[in-house]
Amino acid sequence: MSPKVPQSERKEFFEAVEAASKTAIWCAVATVADNEARVRMVHPTWEGETLWFATGTGSPKHQQMEANPNIDVQFQVAPPDFVHILVRGQAQIITDEAEKKRVWDVIDYDLSQFWSGGPTDPSYTLVKVDPSRVELSKMFGSMDKRVWRSD
Repeated sequence: MSPKVPQSERKEFFEAVEAASKTAIWCAVATVADNEARVRMVHPTWEGETLWFATGTGSPKHQQMEANPNIDVQFQVAPPDFVHILVRGQAQIITDEAEKKRVWDVIDYDLSQFWSGGPTDPSYTLVKVDPSRVELSKMFGSMDKRVWRSD
């Protein structure tokens, strides 16, 4: 069993996860459709212990998360570090306009590249992930593995 992050180290753990995530060159989300996994590239941003990403309204990813909110998100950092971050949690589609506007400026890339109408663009969907498990390790999970669990 992987070492669980003690409560006293929780803040530092999530700071390390966020720092490593910012150096990742790839990130993918796995959703479920028809009892089969579907994996797509995303660009999430951490805000404390919450993970945010945007997607198109009505996209297959959006529909799959509404039907089954259980997702996995994997970040992969290139050599020489080979840091691996795996996030398991529940995706929540955010419909609150004030929250969509607030998080528009939290996400660390220019969302207007995809949603020219800004945070009120009807095709912009905000996704919040409340993790139940976060794993931070090196060499694809074989070294320096630390795991935070919500339980």
